[in-house]
Amino acid sequence: MTATMDQVLGGLRAAGEETRLRLLALCARGELTVTDMVAILGLSQPRVSRHLKVMCESGLLERVREGAWVFYRLAARGPGGTVARAIVALLPAEDPVATRDRDRHNEILRARAEAAQAYFRANAEQWDDVRRLHVDETRVEQALMDLLPPESVRDLLDVGTGTGRMMTLYAPHIREGLGIDMSREMLAVARANLDQAGATHCQARLGDLYHLPCEDASRDAVTVHQVLHYVEHPAEAVRECARVLRPGGRLAVVDFAPHDLEDLRERHKHRRLGFSHDEVAGWCTDAGLDMVETRDLPGGALTVTLWLAHRPAAASAPSQTPNKDHAA
Repeated sequence: MTATMDQVLGGLRAAGEETRLRLLALCARGELTVTDMVAILGLSQPRVSRHLKVMCESGLLERVREGAWVFYRLAARGPGGTVARAIVALLPAEDPVATRDRDRHNEILRARAEAAQAYFRANAEQWDDVRRLHVDETRVEQALMDLLPPESVRDLLDVGTGTGRMMTLYAPHIREGLGIDMSREMLAVARANLDQAGATHCQARLGDLYHLPCEDASRDAVTVHQVLHYVEHPAEAVRECARVLRPGGRLAVVDFAPHDLEDLRERHKHRRLGFSHDEVAGWCTDAGLDMVETRDLPGGALTVTLWLAHRPAAASAPSQTPNKDHAA
């Protein structure tokens, strides 16, 4: 978006101080909390917060609340984001103060990665138990990218993002990625993985898959990878995913075909023991989507199924009125 003269001048005034320039440069590297920035800059929390408030009000930065935490980043859209990126591009990378800030930021990223790996190791055994029952995940990912080619995606929403794997797969090709999860621990893992991949255009957010933090018709692709078998009302989750799809947008669902492994319900909290082709296709139809393709990947005791549906170009997003499945 092109900024007007007044917006450019407003952005320059808001950024026209050394500490604010340092904060802009840091937020251009990824999402940070006030605590992160206080540790990096060595300044007081009130002082950092005042600078951030000015730059948020001018549109240079975005402020996203997640429970008790607040994350800051460069504005993704709008004239303020355009001005912010232009200012950051002019900053000298070799400046000793900027170099020191980047070094301290890297220390925070390393600490995040170590904490994420500790959580991952603590839970790896239960995840490995399930992985051993189905086809190798690399085959699943390849099948997904065949159905939903990365180069055809601009704005990706990954529902139940977990480790953020879907976003890191698509990150080199997309304009923007948003991953939603209800687990703060998994979000920490996802953020560490996105940091490692350098995917600063992708975010991981706390959110409810029944009430996605996205406007109607705002995404051209949604992925739901190994999530629906945990969900109480999967039909309503599909409907909510359909709501955020633009006309022509696509929904990719990856989950298990029907099976009788009750142990997964007992030990791993699976709510549903897989889904039939017709079941998922019916949910998509009810949500106003057309089924494009279904693909099975047998392997071991479980078969992984991929469903690809799309919103017709002339269609509008469905209303948010609960359907019979959710009301039941």
